Amino acid sequence: MNAAVLTVSDGVHAGVREDRSGDVLTALLEADGFEVARRVVPDEASEIAAALLELAAGSAVVLTTGGTGFAPRDVTPEATATVLDRQAPGIAEAIRADALTRTPHALLSRGLAGLRGASLIVNLPGSPGGCRDGFAVLRPALVHGLELAAGEQQSTHRQT
Repeated sequence: MNAAVLTVSDGVHAGVREDRSGDVLTALLEADGFEVARRVVPDEASEIAAALLELAAGSAVVLTTGGTGFAPRDVTPEATATVLDRQAPGIAEAIRADALTRTPHALLSRGLAGLRGASLIVNLPGSPGGCRDGFAVLRPALVHGLELAAGEQQSTHRQT
């Protein structure tokens, strides 16, 4: 299954900062058997949206890292909203709720999640720890959600 990691960072794009959070997400996806494409863009809404459109066209899941906070150039959620066909608020809410158990700064996350066609797009924080923790929340439901989005599985759920 194809996946993509989109790093949104002026510093990484300019080559003055390492893409540690992108490295973490790539390693986690590859460990789960995904083929991973990577892209880095600056904190510019038009460039983020264009990259999301291109990556979603060839990937079952696109994970973004960076640009989800309160800083003036944090525009990843706004760019993501312009390309989503349907939002999946439960994913973003669960990631924030989990993060809130570790830091009050989780309240400042504005990340979104949703579908563009059958491709799931999820905004994650710009830190390696935030990416690792967010992926841990997403992981148990990821493949099932991707199969449902692609129409590969009936929506049958075991009652708990």
